[in-house]
Amino acid sequence: MILSLPAGQIPPATTARAELVRPLPPRITVETQRAIDRGLEYLARTQGRDGVWRTQGTMGEFPTAMTALAALALLASGSTPMEGRYAPQVSRATTFLLRCSDADGLISRIEEESRSMYGHGFSMLYLGQVYGLEADIEKQRRIHEVLRHAAELTARSQSPLGGWMYTPDSRSDEGSVTITQLQGLRSARNAGVAVSKEVIDKALGYLEKSSLPNGGITYRADRQGGPRPPITAAAVACWYNAGQYDNPLATKSLGFIKEHLGNGGRRAGSWGHYYYAHFYMAQVMWLSGEKDWEWYFPAMRDWLLTSQESDGSWEGDYIGRVYGTALALFILQIPYGYLPILQR
Repeated sequence: MILSLPAGQIPPATTARAELVRPLPPRITVETQRAIDRGLEYLARTQGRDGVWRTQGTMGEFPTAMTALAALALLASGSTPMEGRYAPQVSRATTFLLRCSDADGLISRIEEESRSMYGHGFSMLYLGQVYGLEADIEKQRRIHEVLRHAAELTARSQSPLGGWMYTPDSRSDEGSVTITQLQGLRSARNAGVAVSKEVIDKALGYLEKSSLPNGGITYRADRQGGPRPPITAAAVACWYNAGQYDNPLATKSLGFIKEHLGNGGRRAGSWGHYYYAHFYMAQVMWLSGEKDWEWYFPAMRDWLLTSQESDGSWEGDYIGRVYGTALALFILQIPYGYLPILQR
């Protein structure tokens, strides 16, 4: 069976989306745009010649994950592989990720990434978003091919419970990796890749198995260790991506994350994963509708503006500045609405 999730319309590659002078969308102030521009310039100048970004944190290097997230932030600015101020960086990042696809379908620099499924999932997310913006027909064909093999690997590596773990050969599972695979599959489907409905249903069932009566989602489906607000936000994003806006679990979890994550600089509920939490929280608030977005974005925006470093970056928890900057820019640029995955 083929997945029947709602797909956003993919903007054509010929659309000039990245004008240097453009009207600011609601709640993007002049100050906000300046901060965005400084962050984008930081990413542009820290990209390697081969198109890669690497983290500067304490967890090791994650070249495919960092490259996918940084390129996603550039894509969210309106640049495409062919147009816009950051077209060269977007194009190089896409080429790098395509080269990281191995014979089994895994998108990874396996010698550098012990937890390869994170990079694999984020790469699927990015490649599915850039696919419709790629004007080079041969490169677009290659993106589709890589996404197809990547989705097949994700399907093969799903655990019996419906989740995923850090590596494709593990038969175990946990919530944060499961989220990356779900969003990656949804993005691949946006690019026209056939995705098994059974795989998606099992993964959504995994989130249900991880749900607590208070709306929180646990780290694993055994429901041990208490609720994790960051993973809860990510789960709601996946339910919304699947079109399940009226799912009672999503509704209950939405209330949980509004209470425990909030809309600004409060870090107590983020379990040390502040930027990760709000990467998903922002998606949820945007997709939830105008009322929740109005409650969330102005406070979050203002906190990000005050926390930006002098070089234009954001310090992303313990993972580093590429990571923090990419996620901060993703959040700040949501009102532009360029990414298909953000289409309501």
